[in-house]
Amino acid sequence: MVAIFFFFVQVHIMKTRLLLCGLGIWLGATVGLRLAGQHLLHPGNWKGTLILFAVSFPLMAWLVRRLCNRFRLPPEQWPAGAVSIALPTLLLDPFSSAFFPIVFPNISPEASGLFGGWMLWCCAGALVGGIIRPGKRS
Repeated sequence: MVAIFFFFVQVHIMKTRLLLCGLGIWLGATVGLRLAGQHLLHPGNWKGTLILFAVSFPLMAWLVRRLCNRFRLPPEQWPAGAVSIALPTLLLDPFSSAFFPIVFPNISPEASGLFGGWMLWCCAGALVGGIIRPGKRS
């Protein structure tokens, strides 16, 4: 019984660490966009948008898998780990979108929809990264 309790405490601590990693990722990305986002988000540039989306999805999936591995989260807990990583973005970026011209004064206000869609796409990539089971190597 004590072993089960410590297992759940350990898993909870790992998810908390992943939540803090997600918060750090969100903060770093927000600061990066505030400093140089005008070079990245252009709603009229469909090719650039497709490239951004094509790179972001697998990058976020890879990042979640890497963090879950790094913190030695059991594979059956990876979906919860992915949620922990994506949660800061899901909770905070709706406010970034709602107050887009204030949060990102360097980016055209017309890019707010692109930003919101990109954040959802990144979170989807993170969640898929947590759902896909690690492959067994031969």
